[in-house]
Amino acid sequence: MLLLLNKPYGVICQFTKHETHPTLKEYVKVPHVYPAGRLDTDSEGLLVLTDDGHMQNQISHPMHKKPKTYVVQVEGSPSDAALKSLRAGVKLGDEVTLPCHAEIIDEPKWLWERNPPIRYRASIPTHWLEITLTEGKNRQVRRMTAAVGLPTLRLIRTQVGGYSLFEGGTLGLGDTRMIDATPCPPSPARTAPVKPRRTGYQPDFVGKKSGVLPTNVRKARVGAASQANRSARATASSSRKKP
Repeated sequence: MLLLLNKPYGVICQFTKHETHPTLKEYVKVPHVYPAGRLDTDSEGLLVLTDDGHMQNQISHPMHKKPKTYVVQVEGSPSDAALKSLRAGVKLGDEVTLPCHAEIIDEPKWLWERNPPIRYRASIPTHWLEITLTEGKNRQVRRMTAAVGLPTLRLIRTQVGGYSLFEGGTLGLGDTRMIDATPCPPSPARTAPVKPRRTGYQPDFVGKKSGVLPTNVRKARVGAASQANRSARATASSSRKKP
């Protein structure tokens, strides 16, 4: 089962009650589903939920590198150098972000009003960017735009992998939509290799590549050699006894 939610600003991504924030419980009425990846409390937009643990892992785990697209309102005017830095990777502390897609866009026509509204400063212009990442570091988009001198004012996620906020028509703020999804194939079981038991028999192919003969072959060859030696000694002995 897959459920899409257009998460409003200020909603915390948990179902248990929170002292100061509304939670997913107030918007999601389908039981036994959990977020496949999180969305910050002060961010808006697409949240994917599922009751399938494997699918949750496929969507949210960083190793699968599902692209996530955001529309971002930033304070200031993006320069070519700032966009180039975002695309190439931004240094955040001790690490550098992976290359990503970043471009200037017009203000989205589908945009809803935010409550509370963002702060405007008449002396500083704002612009909208579209940014697509394949990783998900903590508050990554906000940290990236701040690093290039463009503080984020508003952040809306529109797509996660193949799932979109506009699938079947723009999803209303706070609304959910059930969608059909092909179950992800199960991952191969990860078990420790089983150490073979020591037995008297080993198949003929064991040891061919290493140059060490299998136990049963070695025993057979030793036995044959011993038998040949005994036969040779018996023949020699009988020859000495003849006049």
